[in-house]
Amino acid sequence: MEYNRLIDHTLLKADATVEQIEKLCKEALQYNFFSVCVNSAFVPLAKSFLEGSDVKVATTIGFPLGASATAVKAFEVEQALKEGADEFDMVINVGWLKSKLYRLVHEDITEVVKAAGGKVVKVIIETCYLTDDEKKIASSIAAAAGAHYVKTSTGFGTGGATVEDVQLIRSVVGSNIGVKASGGIRDAATLKAMVDAGANRIGASASVKIMEELRIERN
Repeated sequence: MEYNRLIDHTLLKADATVEQIEKLCKEALQYNFFSVCVNSAFVPLAKSFLEGSDVKVATTIGFPLGASATAVKAFEVEQALKEGADEFDMVINVGWLKSKLYRLVHEDITEVVKAAGGKVVKVIIETCYLTDDEKKIASSIAAAAGAHYVKTSTGFGTGGATVEDVQLIRSVVGSNIGVKASGGIRDAATLKAMVDAGANRIGASASVKIMEELRIERN
């Protein structure tokens, strides 16, 4: 399996510098990762570094809390789209979900999907804050609202991806849409476990370390 093509090579820290974004993009080119994932202010920069390559630029929407107004999330997508973003990783409004305001959660996702104009939208449900029932509901809403992936975590919450959560999400969405595992995936063994559990995209900042571990395994 080409594990490199499952990876969104990620740098979302508040103190990320231009030099670090450039390094991220160079690594993505070297290892032929599927994409880089950066905060929206860095989309034009990442796009310029990756020009002419197959590596896509993914960006975050309503990140990391998901509590922005729906119109703001939609505008963030529109702006990033103009600047060259290929994929969008949006955070649901966790408070709305936990308040059982499911219609608002659905509308929130729908408006982002609409703004993305057919480009890939991954919906981060932030599993660390949810019960299993809430994870199921969130996954169902995301699928119904037209999301292309359900994603476990921002990496900024109290916990990241788990095998159990990936399996749970996959059991809800079936084979119709993707599952992205992110948060705490720092070695090859964890990446493989997530893929075996049903993830078909991986968000990681330790991607280079993971690829080097896989290379050693193959040799």
